[in-house]
Amino acid sequence: MNARTTRVLQCSAVLVAAGLVLTACGSSDSGSSSKESKSPSFSGRGPITYAAAKDSSGVVQKVIDSWNEQHPKEKVTFVELPADVNQQRQQMIQNAETKSDAYTVLSLDVVWTSEFAAHQWIDQLPAAQFPLDKMLKPTVETGQYRDNLYAVPASSDGGVLYYRSDLLKKAGVAAAPTTWAEMKAACAKVKKLPEAKDMDCYAGQFQKYEGLTVNFAEAVNSAGGVITDANGKPDVDTPEAKNGLDFLVDSFKDGTIPKEAITYQEEEGRQAFQSGKLIFLRNWPYVYSLAEKSKVKGKFAVAPLPGLDGAGSSSLGGHNVALSSFAKNKATALDFMKYFTSQDTATTFLKDASMAPPYEALYDDQALVKQYPYLPVLKKSILNAVPRPRVVQYGDASSAIQQEAYAALNGDKSSAQALKDLQNELQKSAGQ
Repeated sequence: MNARTTRVLQCSAVLVAAGLVLTACGSSDSGSSSKESKSPSFSGRGPITYAAAKDSSGVVQKVIDSWNEQHPKEKVTFVELPADVNQQRQQMIQNAETKSDAYTVLSLDVVWTSEFAAHQWIDQLPAAQFPLDKMLKPTVETGQYRDNLYAVPASSDGGVLYYRSDLLKKAGVAAAPTTWAEMKAACAKVKKLPEAKDMDCYAGQFQKYEGLTVNFAEAVNSAGGVITDANGKPDVDTPEAKNGLDFLVDSFKDGTIPKEAITYQEEEGRQAFQSGKLIFLRNWPYVYSLAEKSKVKGKFAVAPLPGLDGAGSSSLGGHNVALSSFAKNKATALDFMKYFTSQDTATTFLKDASMAPPYEALYDDQALVKQYPYLPVLKKSILNAVPRPRVVQYGDASSAIQQEAYAALNGDKSSAQALKDLQNELQKSAGQ
């Protein structure tokens, strides 16, 4: 089995049974169904809040300020949550469990939709009122639960490889690597350059948090493995999955990945790359605009993630907006969600923060491609991405992955033992 044959994961490879509920794939009408009539009424106008991660770019507040200027009686207050994705989720859950109306519109990681919808923490949305047909299909599917729409794509995300194009060219490396072996070979050539002798080869996100789940999943999928099989059953204790985890483990051992990267989240990796410490970096599109303002401006490029035998597979990322079931002024909230997820707003986020837009037309706009040459790479990454398990108890599955992958990277367990233990944990969670 190779990475191509596992694309079925995009619809069906999720953990099921005993509380882990299969998320249905998108229907042809982008989420509308006979159940659409059960959507709640959206009434009440007045001030609302938008709860999301702390925004380092400043663009979110800019977009909200524009709304507030046009709607002085329906102003939006930006509630900034912690940067750590696990803490964001926990605060949103605590708010929902107390049925608080403190949060109105929620910025949800794409893997949270099933959990929040199944617990009735967010409202079903009227799919026909959003331009879903203009969005990339994988992004729309992340907002669906049992064929209905519960969250609308505000931004997508696909993992990409940032690399020092100036140094590769100087070292005689003609093109970006497409395999892990090619990447390591390129590093060896670059490090022979006097200005690069103290640089590290590669880093991603390896601290024990959601980023490790992403990087582990990408390594496994890029080696032809899966976390669950086509029927939704855990199937991670395989030679293919071991090849993927071994790449990460061996890279820490041989110095391809610096030991300090075990503490890296997205920002630590970005800062290391921008400061000239890394030749290659796996990260999200937001890094591009920030790197263009750093000392590596004009010295880097973007390529698809490499894999074992060819191009690798990204995990599907991004954020959707959802409406808290316990919120007030839902009519205002629905209008704000339409504004916040519009193509015009997506263009603003792309231009000012390098956030991946959900709208397909923006990836094909030649003026934008000229300004943001990574767009074709990013579109391919999103369309070929493999979703993380979209499950009701996603936190439990992700925690198990983090626990075992981190143990392997630290040398506390062999790759084989970590995968065996992970298989057992996932089976217990699924009641299998």
